[in-house]
Parts: sequence; C-alpha cells; structure tokens
Amino acid sequence: MTLRETVALAGAEWDADVDASSLEITGVASISEAGEGDVSFFYNPKYIAQLRTTQATAVLVPRDFSEKIPAIALRVDNPAEAFKRILEHFAPPPVEYPRTVHPTAVVSPSARLGSEVHVGPHVVIEDDAVVGDHCTVCAGAYIGHGATIGDHCHIGQRVSVMSRTKIGARVILHPGAVLGADGFGYEFVDGAHRKIPQTGIVQVDDDVEVGANTTIDRARFGRTWIKRGVKIDNLCQVGHNVIIGEHSILCAQVGVSGSTRIGKGVTLAGQAGLVGHLEIGDQAIIAAQAGISNNVPPKAMVIGSPALPIMEFKKIHVRTRNLHKLIDRVTALEKQPSPAKP
Repeated sequence: MTLRETVALAGAEWDADVDASSLEITGVASISEAGEGDVSFFYNPKYIAQLRTTQATAVLVPRDFSEKIPAIALRVDNPAEAFKRILEHFAPPPVEYPRTVHPTAVVSPSARLGSEVHVGPHVVIEDDAVVGDHCTVCAGAYIGHGATIGDHCHIGQRVSVMSRTKIGARVILHPGAVLGADGFGYEFVDGAHRKIPQTGIVQVDDDVEVGANTTIDRARFGRTWIKRGVKIDNLCQVGHNVIIGEHSILCAQVGVSGSTRIGKGVTLAGQAGLVGHLEIGDQAIIAAQAGISNNVPPKAMVIGSPALPIMEFKKIHVRTRNLHKLIDRVTALEKQPSPAKP
C-alpha cells in the first residue's frame, strides 16, 4: 500500500514537506533489519542508536518525538499498537480449520461437542468430556474423561487435557501443554518413596493462554487454579494446588512449587523459581532467575537468589564488585613497614 494509506491505517501525522502519495510500503520489519519499502516502529529509548541509522522508509514514533532521523517519522499515540494494525495488513491470513470431526479422531459416544467445532486428525476425546461451541482441537490432542472445555477455545497440537480438568472460555493452549497430570507428591516410607494420591483437578478460567510444553499439575485435593486473564509462557511448571491470580504473567521456564498462592497482576520473569507454600502479593515483580524462598509483599520487586528487594540487591552487588579494590588496599597497607615503637 502507499505511505498515505499506511498513515491513514495507523492514524499518524507526518511532516508536511513529505509527499506520501507516491511512496510504496511493501512490508514491515524491526528497526535494525528494515530496508527500503519497510515500515518499523520505535518506542524504547534504548534503540535510539539503531533508529538513527535505520534503512526503513518510515518509522512509527511517539507524537512528542522531535529528533531528525533518516526515515519518515510517522507520529502516533501508541507506536506498538499502530504497528500491530499495519502488521495485520501484511501478515498472511490465519489458518482456517474446517468445522468438522476428522475421520481418524476417536470421540466417545458419551462426549458432547458444541456447534462449529473442529476436531483434527488423531484426536482422542474420552467419555463424558465436553467441548464448547466454536472450539478448535488440533491434531493429536487428548481430552480426558469428564474434562470440560468452554466456548471459543483453541487446543493446540498434542495438548493433553487430563481427566476432570475444567477449561473456561477463550482459552488458548499451545502445542504440547499438559494440564492435569499428577502433582509431584511422595512420602518416604520404609526406605522407599510412596506415591501420595493426587485426587484434585486443574481449573483454568476465561481468557487464559498457556505456552508450548508447559505443565500444570492437578491438585492433591481441591484444585490447582489459574484465574482469569493469566498468561503463561513456554516451558513453565506449575505445581499442585498452586493458585495464580487474575492477569498475572509467567515468563519462560518459571517453576512454581506446590501450594504457592500468587496474587493479581504479578510478573514472574524468566527462570524464576518459587518454593512451595508461599504468598506472593498483588502486582509484585519477581525478576529473572530469582530464587524465592520467602513471602513477597504486594508491589514489591525482588531479584537474586536468594531474592532480595531490588535496592538492597543493587547495594550489595555494587559493593561486591568493588571488593577487589578493598582487598588491594588492605594488601598494600600490610606491605608497609610497621611504625617504630617509641
């Protein structure tokens, strides 16, 4: 499309001396990789050096951006949101799944399928399972006995929704996710590990997204509960009886041990690890690779292993990095001759 059409789609303003009618936009790209014909976006100051040398034809920038750049500056309220609209224009159309049950799927006679449902090749849907309206169950997925899935859900390839798991509406489960496998519970009796029965369920509320190869264990009793709007990245582990509050986010490789309760709007950054039976307050931020062994109050930000409040961690980190200077000074003082005794 022309640059003028791009400007209209993004709701942007541009310099009056630029003739937008004859320029053609042929794609989208990041600031560093964009070339002629591409449009990109800028919102994070750490990318300013790349912006100053970009080869993009146009870049979406905040409305208060005033620096001269080689690309045409398209000023918008929210560059990321405007870029999303342009990206959707150039993106290939989404895959459309036929609203049918594939002949290789195995669906129990007692299972109930809603209207406009896609059931892909080699899917297994067990006795008394329920799949809501307008759901997509992709190839190789497994829906266990008595599991329920709400309307407008997307169940990715090779996903396992184990028995009695409850899934709300508009939930996305990416390939390989496993919901409802047994929690990790054993007692050491007579020199051997004896399995503790895991009799509870997993409950996932509306508008949750679960990443590829993430596992959410069923409860020992009661439920492991993922509340509304939670977003979980790939390769995360959520233990039995964990509760994750509304609109919290778990980044890749996070591990949450059993019976920990996570509040609303909490962020767990990549590879954070939490021991069991903790309380994480609302809107707390757990930094990447943090090791959490104590409760975290609401709105706190902690980092390190064992985790500390971020300002305390920074002070210790700076002093530790300068420790070699102190050692050098002490060594130099020790080499000085002792003062003569009177």
